[in-house]
Amino acid sequence: MNRPVTSPSLSASQPLKTEPPELEALLEQIAEGASARERDRVLPFDAIDLIRRARLGALRLPVAAGGAGSSIRDLFAVVIRLGEADANVAHILRNHFSVVERLVRKPRDDQSRDWQRAVAGGAIIGLATTELESPRVGNVTPGTTFTPDGNGDYLLNGTKYYSTGTLYSDYVLVRAADPSGTSGAAILPVKRDGIELVDDWDGLGQRLTATGTTHFRNVKVKRQEIVFDAPDVGYGIPYSNTFAQLFLTAIVAGIARATLRDATALVRSRKRTFYYAPNEVPTDDPLLQQTVGQIASGAFAAETVVLAAAEALDVATNAFDTGAANAAEAAHTAALLSAKAKFIADDFAIRGGSLLFDVGGASATKKVTNFDRHWRNARTLSSHNPTTYKARSIGQYELNGTPLPAKGFF
Repeated sequence: MNRPVTSPSLSASQPLKTEPPELEALLEQIAEGASARERDRVLPFDAIDLIRRARLGALRLPVAAGGAGSSIRDLFAVVIRLGEADANVAHILRNHFSVVERLVRKPRDDQSRDWQRAVAGGAIIGLATTELESPRVGNVTPGTTFTPDGNGDYLLNGTKYYSTGTLYSDYVLVRAADPSGTSGAAILPVKRDGIELVDDWDGLGQRLTATGTTHFRNVKVKRQEIVFDAPDVGYGIPYSNTFAQLFLTAIVAGIARATLRDATALVRSRKRTFYYAPNEVPTDDPLLQQTVGQIASGAFAAETVVLAAAEALDVATNAFDTGAANAAEAAHTAALLSAKAKFIADDFAIRGGSLLFDVGGASATKKVTNFDRHWRNARTLSSHNPTTYKARSIGQYELNGTPLPAKGFF
């Protein structure tokens, strides 16, 4: 049975502790039992509660607003470590940080300031944007609707899928369109009447993310709770999805680190080896050393490209925030580097997840080890917006100077 989320009770005025000792302790607690949770399908409500109490979701908020004032690079360094500890937990938070980046970090009105205070106090925000209907290519207008109720507010109706993390969240951001076809987003408490969260995700990987269905049935929405798209706000900003895309790649880089951790531990713990091995001591076997070296190099490459792209995203975000003349160019550069990072990180993480079995033999495939989760999770995350589309757009740019698409998965 799903345990309901608990409302955050911490005050935003308390210092946000993100120094290494506190962060290390939090990551260790989350990592403990992560493999068994995934193997036995124990939903990580407790891990998310730890994150609430630590107010990790406020990393990108300004210090004056109760956050840590972290840069995007700093945040993604934490995401990589969190992905290493538990890829499911990291993925659950992806939509939260994306919403904070778009609509909460720099509030424009009293409603946004309310959302900011909630996040500073520990609240987690989920997401409900994807629909299964097949729209015309390039059409991003939601089928979910904001219908005027005659009193200045709206009724929300529709069904969303792939609502990653919302089951664990305090709020959910939902995308819908008004009768004129204008798209917008609203951030609503998940317990509001008419909202139903269904844990029906059955993917081969990322099994605990609750990437399921959300129904909205005549949900009352205040006008001030809706942020309609505009060129300078929310989903109307060009390359507004780059942050969310790079977040997934950071989790993949974390999985590569976890694969290295488990590969080295496995070789060190082996008491026997292959009868034709060149050395009786597994840690002295040059073939196993080579394989671990490949996994280690891939993990390093994945982490490096993610952080390089995150630095470019910092530049782009600062340019937008300050109204710099090169903001559009900087945003395109960040999107381009994020696409390249995904291509590299996905490849190395998926390959590393397979190489792990080359250092353990058939015994490493036993269900109790759950080593296959690394490959499954990396493969599942990589399938979000396939690398083939990324590679094609990168090639178009390099050959012809064609800009990457400004909407969708870039």
